Amino acid sequence: MKLGLSPATREILASRSFVINPLRARRDFLFQGGLGFGALALGDMLNAEDTESRSLALAPRPSHFPGTAKSVIFLFMQGGASHLETFDHKPLLTKYDGQLLPQSLQDFDLAQINTADSKVMAPQFPFRKYGESGVEISSLFPRLSQHADKMAIVRSMHHELFIHGSAMVMLHSGTSLLGHPSVGAWVVYGLGTESNSLPAYVAMTDGMFRNGASMYSSGFLPAVYQGVDMRAEGTPIQNLQRPPAIDANQQRLLLDQIKTWNREHLQTRPGDSRLAARIANYELAFRMQTAAPELIDLSTETKATHELYGIEGGPSERFGKMCLMSRRMVERGVRYVQLICGGWDAHGDCKGNHQSQAQKIDQPIAGLIADLEQRGLLDDTLLVWVGEFGRTPIRQGSNGRDHHPYGFSAWLAGGGVVGGKTIGATDDFGFNAVEDRVHVNDLHATMLGLLGLDHERLTYYFEGRDRRLTDVGGENNLASRLIRA
Repeated sequence: MKLGLSPATREILASRSFVINPLRARRDFLFQGGLGFGALALGDMLNAEDTESRSLALAPRPSHFPGTAKSVIFLFMQGGASHLETFDHKPLLTKYDGQLLPQSLQDFDLAQINTADSKVMAPQFPFRKYGESGVEISSLFPRLSQHADKMAIVRSMHHELFIHGSAMVMLHSGTSLLGHPSVGAWVVYGLGTESNSLPAYVAMTDGMFRNGASMYSSGFLPAVYQGVDMRAEGTPIQNLQRPPAIDANQQRLLLDQIKTWNREHLQTRPGDSRLAARIANYELAFRMQTAAPELIDLSTETKATHELYGIEGGPSERFGKMCLMSRRMVERGVRYVQLICGGWDAHGDCKGNHQSQAQKIDQPIAGLIADLEQRGLLDDTLLVWVGEFGRTPIRQGSNGRDHHPYGFSAWLAGGGVVGGKTIGATDDFGFNAVEDRVHVNDLHATMLGLLGLDHERLTYYFEGRDRRLTDVGGENNLASRLIRA
């Protein structure tokens, strides 16, 4: 078999210890060369299907009913931001600061929280009312609070998982069990994408996070729906550039030949979505060689835009870049963007921890809301802010707070959400969600509902039954309250 490769191309292959042998098993071929094949592969994107299958799987699809949002930016505060220092003001904590809990609260059966000999800790930051709505927000967010009338704050979030790992899996997949698809994967499975030159689902982190790809996994869905890990600094997308010794025509020829071998190998392994994903990975990487550099080139943005997002040095620079890139992604048709801000685990110095964390995100998220609005993108871009749980009203150590999943806060904006409102409440001490309780499954059902997807109809047959993001739970009644003034 003659491949018609130029001498330069053959030299590239030879330098990577490739042997052009059509009888060689595809797995051996990729094992020897795949990791060094920067001209063809996108190293962090081994999860999209072969060209025809990918086009079909990710083609835009109609929603179940008219939705108010087209895309999602999911702002995840990994570690568990304290609701008591951010969006849930509890003045009674100040009154009881340093005292034991009232006996009625000591009798509560809260797993892994010792309420009998623990002392109350007052909120570490003052709250004030913002906007025409008068929504109370912590002084931690002087810029974000200026958008209070665009935010719907849910103060009654809850679930049952006290440990970071299982709680993060719950927040992203609706269950504590590994191996289930993330919210983003379900969204892309339901709606497809409007871009054929960029990933449908992108995940970015500021570098401090746990659980890795489990937070943007496709689980038992086909691998095409997995999120793509994109870096905020350095080289955002690894192995994307074509080596200088090979031109586009030669690269196209190589891709076609590899696709032929891959398909022959795939025929012996029907149903292997991971193998099919690797086939299309080459094709998407080829198209991204043009689209991705333009996406990540923030130098084309004005100085005013950089200032808006806090990208001029200082603690907000990295997350500011992530937020600006997320705007550029939804602008180009990316369906689901997940931004992960790590470091909110405030067991020790809760005040110092949250002060430094807020400095990272306050200006970037406020800038993102303003930028989306001025470009006409906020109306159909849903923003969701949440952590895996909140923090305890009682003191841990000298001035820290422990994990607390029984009542915490989230907020939503854009995507048709009417802001300037609060939904649900915890008790006077912030222990339990007691009014209009919103389980994580309810939040997921609501997100899907705003996108026009019925969480009970969005199913995938796996291991003998139809599976869904919300499993046997989830109520979508929150969506109607979010889009109604």
